[in-house]
Amino acid sequence: MTADDGSASLEFITAGVLLLVPLVYLVSALSVLQGAAFATEGAARQAARVFVQSDTFEQGAAAAQQAAAIAFSDFGITEGVEAIEYSCEPVPDACLTRAGHVTVTVRVSVRLPLLPEFLGRENTGGIPFVATATQTVSRFHS
Repeated sequence: MTADDGSASLEFITAGVLLLVPLVYLVSALSVLQGAAFATEGAARQAARVFVQSDTFEQGAAAAQQAAAIAFSDFGITEGVEAIEYSCEPVPDACLTRAGHVTVTVRVSVRLPLLPEFLGRENTGGIPFVATATQTVSRFHS
């Protein structure tokens, strides 16, 4: 027997753990970020769709907020969501003008997983996501 007998399995386990832990974290972080990208895009699209089907700006904004909240909750995002922004063409003050265009912008900041809470939200590697969607108001809108 030599002094190296049995050390290959120990080296394999050590090297495997050292390579596996970062790989698992990378997959976990990428899945969270991909989910946030999908959620942001879906939230913007659905918010724009329900907004242009509303009768008033206030109803549209409330419906858009609810649609965005549902889209984010489907992906488990409960914090970091900013207020929805609206822009309207051709009349900026009248969003629900017939055949007009409503653009909805949704923003969210998602924390990377497994970072300690005591660092605070601004120091934990929040990744911002922004999505914009435009819908046309029906020309038959009343």
